[in-house]
Amino acid sequence: MIQKIKPVFSSNILRNKWVISGVSFLLLLIVTAFASYEFTKLSVTLNMDGEEQIVFTHEATVEGLLQEQEVDVTSRDEVIPSLDTKLEDDMVVTYKPANLVIFTKNGETGTVWTTAETVSDLLHEKEIKVSEYDRIEPSLRAPISERTSVVYEESFPVTINVDGDEEEVWTIPTNVANLLDRENITLNDDDFVEPKKEEEITSEMDINVVRVETKEEIVEESKNYATVTRNDDSLPSGEERVIEAGTEGKLEKHYEVTYENGEEVSRELIEEMTISEPEDRIVAVGTRQPSSGVSRSSSGTSGNAGEWRTFTSTAYTAYCTGCSGVTATGIDLRSNPNQNVIAVDPNVIPLGSRVEIEGKGVYLAADTGGAIQGEKIDIFKPDGAHSYGRQSVRIRILE
Repeated sequence: MIQKIKPVFSSNILRNKWVISGVSFLLLLIVTAFASYEFTKLSVTLNMDGEEQIVFTHEATVEGLLQEQEVDVTSRDEVIPSLDTKLEDDMVVTYKPANLVIFTKNGETGTVWTTAETVSDLLHEKEIKVSEYDRIEPSLRAPISERTSVVYEESFPVTINVDGDEEEVWTIPTNVANLLDRENITLNDDDFVEPKKEEEITSEMDINVVRVETKEEIVEESKNYATVTRNDDSLPSGEERVIEAGTEGKLEKHYEVTYENGEEVSRELIEEMTISEPEDRIVAVGTRQPSSGVSRSSSGTSGNAGEWRTFTSTAYTAYCTGCSGVTATGIDLRSNPNQNVIAVDPNVIPLGSRVEIEGKGVYLAADTGGAIQGEKIDIFKPDGAHSYGRQSVRIRILE
């Protein structure tokens, strides 16, 4: 019995050894295959969402790699290198998903898809050249994410004329008041600007600042005197003698004068004051009728009316040295330069006589002179007296 059991036990042991050996071999094959599979994977650096990671893959292309990483790629996304690029060991793959951005440019709002990382990148992508006067919100360095709102307003030049200077400045759309405030241009109470402060600025606009200044000015003017005539029977009819020369009065006028940029635009009389009143000019007018004959002087040396006689003549002016300009009979020759007057010796020709000088006209004997004695006359000439010299003339007394 014992001999029969022994062979059976030996057979089982042998069979178990074969099983163990087979299992061990299978395990070895599996381990070897797995190690070989893992060893043959490519090492790829994947940049995604701002993070960098190393992945191992058997995928053949970039597209396969991203699908393996469960990345849903759209046509708006940026993939570097392209999706159909074959993978190589130690390759770097960058994936940037596109973001929907609300973009406002010069007042017009729309949406754009972009893979730009910052506002600056977005504007560069839109081929917008930024100047220092443009308005950009948020800042150029601000990051872009889904539904970021970006505002861009382009600046433009305008011309400001102020205080005699012309200046070109750059501005974004705004009104005139805001631009003047930005440029530190202050308007005084009476100043104004064209166009008006609330008007919106447009490109190439001219803005004119008008400085308004109001001053009070005092102007002195003369008041004309009146001429008053008085009848005088001591003078021959038609003869005039100035009793009072007359004096102009003075008037002070106060004006409110408005200037715009230094030029007068209005003048308003606000007050008028009399400083001195004028004094009338008084003129005596002769009313004495002529006598039937020519009076003789006390010496009896005057000739008869109508008789021609030869006299020596000289000439004088109202402005000669020592002259007052007023004749012995009171005629103001400076105020009446066109009077035909002669100076005579009253003992020869009575004062007030009308005397005809041959070839020169009729004159009034209205003046005397220390050097005028005998048959000599001095003719009043407003100009040309010095060149007259001494001449012999024929005269006759008319009346």
